[in-house]
Amino acid sequence: MGMKMPKVMGCSVENCAYNADKNCHAMAITVGEPAGDPSCDTFFTAEQHGGVMDMTAGVGACKLADCKFNKDYECSASGISVGMQQGQPDCMTFEAN
Repeated sequence: MGMKMPKVMGCSVENCAYNADKNCHAMAITVGEPAGDPSCDTFFTAEQHGGVMDMTAGVGACKLADCKFNKDYECSASGISVGMQQGQPDCMTFEAN
């Protein structure tokens, strides 16, 4: 049985180009940069918000091998949330092994 891509169930990083009404509208995000940190590697700022407005982002990849939800660099959580932590957008669902 194949894995389902977990969704970004909420994002409180309002200055991200993909955030509209606390929802992420990128097709998929990557978690895990800089090294060893659960930050959203897809985050960037822009004057105009973009993405696909009629969809919610999935987690396309997770670079954090030490997260309990990481299975071969894919996220196995049922869904994640993203928020600001120490000045950067982080996966708030991250749990170390």
